Amino acid sequence: MTVEIFGHHRGEDIQRATIRSASGASAQILTWGAALGDLLVPWNGAPQRVTLGLKTIDDYVKYSPHMGAIAGRFANRIRGGQFDLDGKTYNLPKNFLEKHCLHGGIEGQAFGKRAWKLGRVADNSATLTLQSPDGDAGFPGNLSVSCEYSFVESLTLRIALTATSDKATVMNLAPHGYFNFDDSPTIEHHTLQVESDLYAVLDEDSICTGEIRRVDGSPYDFRIARSVIEKRPDGGLFPYDINYCLRTRGTLARAATVRSDKNGLSMQVWTDQPGVQFYDAHKVDIPVEGIHGWKYGARCGLCLEPQVFPNSPNVAHFPNCVLRPGETWRQTTELRFG
Repeated sequence: MTVEIFGHHRGEDIQRATIRSASGASAQILTWGAALGDLLVPWNGAPQRVTLGLKTIDDYVKYSPHMGAIAGRFANRIRGGQFDLDGKTYNLPKNFLEKHCLHGGIEGQAFGKRAWKLGRVADNSATLTLQSPDGDAGFPGNLSVSCEYSFVESLTLRIALTATSDKATVMNLAPHGYFNFDDSPTIEHHTLQVESDLYAVLDEDSICTGEIRRVDGSPYDFRIARSVIEKRPDGGLFPYDINYCLRTRGTLARAATVRSDKNGLSMQVWTDQPGVQFYDAHKVDIPVEGIHGWKYGARCGLCLEPQVFPNSPNVAHFPNCVLRPGETWRQTTELRFG
């Protein structure tokens, strides 16, 4: 275990903690956004990098699309940047299309775009905390958040999130790692399988309408593992940024499996959340080199973000996202490699 200064932002030290498993896996955790800055697992006799990351804190601040961060206070999109709770309307930042709220807002508002505090650090784990005051980015309640990264098995990284509030509020935190298992500039060699028969339908602004539809006969059908690259009839590539409704919720269960056909490395995502967002990074275009040594472009990696459904505060039949005083909100996600 090591802790060092990764950089500085607005007069504050941004720290980087490195934790390790007994088998030689290692993870670098940043206090900026509680981000997973790097993750190496032993594979074919050598360390294999499996996540994307940036080299400096300035690059994260200027260019990061929540890369590796914990997205919140409410991950994903909320229609109109607004919701009603207990008879009161709350207005949020409209940082998506200037109409909707995405991942809690911009720098200083979004949990993935501000500094957390580094707490307990051990050889195989690191805990970070964040205090979000009442009215922060328009959300109610003084919120206390904890994020623990830990190696619980030789090739399993667990991300455990908890939160409490002194007022009723809405909650949705999501680990937002970008994964690439074979050092290729794109994920063209990767396959995906998702434990879901249903997805949440989007409108023209990519906001969940409330309709749930079966994946049968659609480009969203990943019930059987297949390539993450889907060609459209016009020859272009189908863009993925969609929430899947998982078959199992509330208990830790497998949500998805990703595999590189180039080197055989795979990852299972296990979570207790009701949904998982699959994003193929088709919009990514970062003008600086990442930790791989090249500039990250379209489909440089893929995201599998465990969470409640997007726009849940405005859709009554979606899974509950309300946290009330005296309750503890929890999320557990495990990344199991092999």
